[in-house]
Amino acid sequence: MSQKLFVSGDEAVALAAKAAKPHVIAAYPITPQTIIVERLSDFVEDGSLNSEYLYVESEHSAMSACIGAAAMGARTFTATSSQGLLYMVECLPYASGSRFPIVMANANRSIAAPWSIYNDQRDSLSQLECGWIQFYVESSQEAYDMVLQAYKVGEDPDVMLPVMVNLDGFVLTHTYELLQTIDQDKIDAFIPFTPYSNRMNLDSPVSTCITAGPPFNMEFRHQQHVATVNAEKKIEEVTEEFAKISGRHYGGMIEAYKCDDAEAIIVTLGSVSGTTHCVVDELRAEGKKVGLLKIRCMCPFPAAKVVNVLKNAKSVAVLEKDITFGYEGVVYTEVNSAMKKAGLDIPTSNYVGGLGGRSIYKTDIEKIFNGLLDGTAVNGNVEFINLRRDI
Repeated sequence: MSQKLFVSGDEAVALAAKAAKPHVIAAYPITPQTIIVERLSDFVEDGSLNSEYLYVESEHSAMSACIGAAAMGARTFTATSSQGLLYMVECLPYASGSRFPIVMANANRSIAAPWSIYNDQRDSLSQLECGWIQFYVESSQEAYDMVLQAYKVGEDPDVMLPVMVNLDGFVLTHTYELLQTIDQDKIDAFIPFTPYSNRMNLDSPVSTCITAGPPFNMEFRHQQHVATVNAEKKIEEVTEEFAKISGRHYGGMIEAYKCDDAEAIIVTLGSVSGTTHCVVDELRAEGKKVGLLKIRCMCPFPAAKVVNVLKNAKSVAVLEKDITFGYEGVVYTEVNSAMKKAGLDIPTSNYVGGLGGRSIYKTDIEKIFNGLLDGTAVNGNVEFINLRRDI
């Protein structure tokens, strides 16, 4: 039955994974996602989850185990973070190219060197080209909800792709919030398991991870591209279906907040969206026409939807927790490309903050909005917010 619980973001993810009833869980601990696999081990141990729990020797092994299980047609789950995600990198294209709908939670954490266990989003954004669908969540509730939706999207016959649900390390993983769960019978009806058509089957033999040279390789890549494009429509459909069983609607691939008449809009990703929501409300109370565009899915990138929200703004800023060294932020690149391709001649600014876990304050966001409104925002250049000048 549905419950209201006070849990951390990691526990919210574990509860959702439990409710999805994966046949195989591959677990390797890494801060700050360790609690996810610990809770899942508790569920398997106490008998509340009937799943094969594999405690493997590395993150590379965790993804390899999921690939092997998915090849046999099993629903799978794993979780990782930062260096662990990078250790999986060799396996990620194997999963997507083989069209295995593995679901993985990634606790966003900065990558070394220098070493840091704190949050930014450089880990997952570095893997946008690996062929995985990528979701980013604002809250623990959204993390719970998106793990369930990830199975619905990834296992769709027209998609069949792995899905990564990203939640900010510590900011969400270790922060406790109220969580509203969903009745198990509703979840079972929402994501019923259907054996994968590409599974290994003695009655209908298939090959997986075959060699495909120049005569065929491009066709495989094209099929994967089409499947990723198909995911966009499926995400929107699943959003509507999920709202019917939960009462919660996240807008699909994006969430636009008070953007209809906004002159200045900030584009965000992940938990900083919550802080930006608050600033938008405060500035609106002062009569300032500001808005927030939260991107919820980075792959496939919702270019047309982003353009539709931003098209009437006078200025736009992208606030993100990553950087392509020597150039600009990854999210800014995607947003700016979409705008230019659509012919939007709107000043854009790129603000990079939160690297290595540095706080982004309401005052920082207010300053960005005011710069957009009064025309003092740095157009087209990267500005690092809260950058120390004494080192």
